[in-house]
Amino acid sequence: MKGMHPPLILGIETSCDETAAAVVAGGSRILSNVVASQVALHAAYGGVVPELASREHLRHIVPVVRQAIAQAGISFAQLDAVAVTEGPGLAGALLVGILYAKALAFGLGKPLLAVNHLEGHIHAVLLEARNRGDLPCEFPMLALVVSGGHTHLYLATEHRQTGAWTYRNVGRTVDDAAGEAFDKVAKLLGLGYPGGAWIDALARHGDPAAVPFHFNPIKPRTRLPNAKPGSDKPQPGSSPEEPIPVSRFDFSFSGIKTAVLRYTQAHHLEESIARRRAALSDLLAAHPSLPPEQALHLFDPQTLSLISSFQAAVVGNLIRQTLAAAEAFGARALLISGGVAANRELRQRLTAQASARGLPIAFPSLALATDNAAMIAAAAWPRYLQHLHAPESLTAAPQLKLG
Repeated sequence: MKGMHPPLILGIETSCDETAAAVVAGGSRILSNVVASQVALHAAYGGVVPELASREHLRHIVPVVRQAIAQAGISFAQLDAVAVTEGPGLAGALLVGILYAKALAFGLGKPLLAVNHLEGHIHAVLLEARNRGDLPCEFPMLALVVSGGHTHLYLATEHRQTGAWTYRNVGRTVDDAAGEAFDKVAKLLGLGYPGGAWIDALARHGDPAAVPFHFNPIKPRTRLPNAKPGSDKPQPGSSPEEPIPVSRFDFSFSGIKTAVLRYTQAHHLEESIARRRAALSDLLAAHPSLPPEQALHLFDPQTLSLISSFQAAVVGNLIRQTLAAAEAFGARALLISGGVAANRELRQRLTAQASARGLPIAFPSLALATDNAAMIAAAAWPRYLQHLHAPESLTAAPQLKLG
């Protein structure tokens, strides 16, 4: 097989609640992409429980990797490298993937490649854009990585000679990530899990202008890493670290989450939310994959308009900050990735506004928007070409940064 086909990289991803493995040829052609989801397990808790996630990864890692190898139609011996997510993510979950990948690479005598999860999301877009033949060629590109754990803006540039990518972080969330805000508001309103998908499905049935949510401009300043949102003072017991600059392209979603809570209290929606939560719990117990539209009878027009207004405000903020940063830094194209990139309103509105400005824009397919291992194998490709192998001391880096 060697000499006849591009090198084969096995990617392994276990940063949160998806156990995933994929085989990618030459950094661009997906031969297999297997994901074992834990959504049903964590739905009962309304969010990911780290200890349970780690245990599920231990159960699934071996069969998921075997399935990925089988679907690719190859043997383990035909692999050229093993790539694994180093961070950021949940420490216990990351360790499962890293320890397995280290053992596999050692046993096969293949190089081990460590990948940043955030870079993986960016390469999910690049991978598909290359295959479609519509990858923008001008740099820099501005990448919005937006998910349940992250909301970041990166200026991304590829070095043509080496194939290496460099990233400059020009915007980040100062508190909740956008996807986290979606999930928390969904839980507050008694929706299903994962909350982002429920809000996306229900928002089209309400009036997006019904509730006037506002985002205050973020003033450039510095804050300590352990400071509370909106404060420059460190929390008690925190260790002294260098201040983090706060950019006008940063995001903050804690305020709108609180605004939704205040709205439900001011309009006395607590009882209706409690009734809906109980009724929906019964429905989902009987039909775990129930589409949100089939639960519309549990929602009054006021709640649907609240949901629609919330989504419209969050999406509007993501668009404003992204386009403002693109203009300020002279970006030649936009790459949108992460779980929230699956949101239909974000896709439609941002595509329209980017097109009006003459900015090429690319989103991942829905299958590659959420956590997967094909993006890890694709992001490992430049490291493979440069022989940037992971050391034997590789371990989980839950707070790993990009750029």
